[in-house]
Amino acid sequence: MGFRAELASLTSGSGLMTFSAAGYHRPPQGLVTGRKSGVLISKATGRAVGYALFNLQNRGRLMVAPGDEIYEGMVVGVHSRSNDLTVNPLKEKKLTNIRAAGSDENILLAAPLRLTLEQALGFIDRDELVEVTPKSIRVRKMALRENQRRRA
Repeated sequence: MGFRAELASLTSGSGLMTFSAAGYHRPPQGLVTGRKSGVLISKATGRAVGYALFNLQNRGRLMVAPGDEIYEGMVVGVHSRSNDLTVNPLKEKKLTNIRAAGSDENILLAAPLRLTLEQALGFIDRDELVEVTPKSIRVRKMALRENQRRRA
């Protein structure tokens, strides 16, 4: 689980892999490596805002698009560093009465990373879960609230 994407990147897409079931209820054998990068975790519930996602792009690769429903404890992106980071993807731009030419910048967002079920199962860490609904596949933390995650 989770090695297919790593094999594709190691072999530049030219590697072949076959597998078969060896049975169930066996203890893990071999080296099981974890994810090297951390995740961006939402600290609020609501709809994602383009302005906030634009500012979060430099922190890592996003898994949500503007207008997506998100909730506290949901993983909204892959952090570019090894630690987990709690972020606010609902933060809107402050509105003022002063307008100036060139002060407003265009918001250009990269396409969000959408995981398949197999990719999501290979992606999760020990303290994360995969949530599958008829419309989407999401990754979330086991403890949704930030203070619960810190205690654990």
